[in-house]
Amino acid sequence: MIEVRELHKRYGRVVAVDRLSCTVRPGRVTGFLGPNGAGKSTTMRMLLGLDQPSGGEALIDGRPYRREVAPLRRVGALLESGAAHPGRSAYHHLLWLARSNRIPRSRITEVLELVGLAAVAGRRVGGFSLGMRQRLGIAAALLGDPPVLLFDEPVNGLDPEGIRWIRDLMRGLAAEGRTVLVSSHLMSEMALTADHLVVIDRGRLLADTGTRAFVEANSVGYVQVRTPEPERLRAVLTGAGIETRTGPDGAVHAYGVSAPRVGELVAAHQLTVHEIGARSASLEEAFMRLVEEATARRRTERESG
Repeated sequence: MIEVRELHKRYGRVVAVDRLSCTVRPGRVTGFLGPNGAGKSTTMRMLLGLDQPSGGEALIDGRPYRREVAPLRRVGALLESGAAHPGRSAYHHLLWLARSNRIPRSRITEVLELVGLAAVAGRRVGGFSLGMRQRLGIAAALLGDPPVLLFDEPVNGLDPEGIRWIRDLMRGLAAEGRTVLVSSHLMSEMALTADHLVVIDRGRLLADTGTRAFVEANSVGYVQVRTPEPERLRAVLTGAGIETRTGPDGAVHAYGVSAPRVGELVAAHQLTVHEIGARSASLEEAFMRLVEEATARRRTERESG
């Protein structure tokens, strides 16, 4: 289990992590979300002992990571795909890590096969594509067969097949009872992968909840209508006191109303429509709404203070 208790990190006058507290539990994939500069990578670095907290604690199974005698056997992490020396082969990169943590050579072959790099194990890392380096980083994280795993932007450089592979891998690891924390900017992927979400902004906790509950709490459903007469439709809906917006593809979105009621108005005004259907907001829409609300609150606090 990962525990963050009143974690604080300051760089001069800049506060990167602001008294953050959360718990990442085993048996599920926890998505770690936040806009650029929110403090996600800094938090992960403090969990791994790469950055020293200005205050608070970052614990894994109740103790700091630095106290681990064989850390790769307890925690696997992917923070940067370029961590391997370009002059080393994939095999020898993993061999060096294995020797430092008393991991048998047989495990190197296993993880190379698992991530799809067995055929290029003897090639130098400097000739690898971004996707191949990413797979090698994942292999290093899995090398010690650890119960706790941290992944920072694991799908970077992966093609669609690779993205599906890492999604299935993370869910499989969680199903085995491991603790999996993953940071990603791909909201559509997090919606498919994460069971639970920890959302931060400006180093502060905004949400710590299940993925479905997060979307329901931070979004508004709507009725989507496709029509060759969008202006007439908007006028009819607005006249009935219904809020409307135009979607990114030109469809009309009607809020605070049911699909049957929209259908009744369409029929009454003899409008031509091609589609009417209820829609729920996406994880990305819910995330953006929460972050925008947090930004508005900070602006109000500054103005009132």
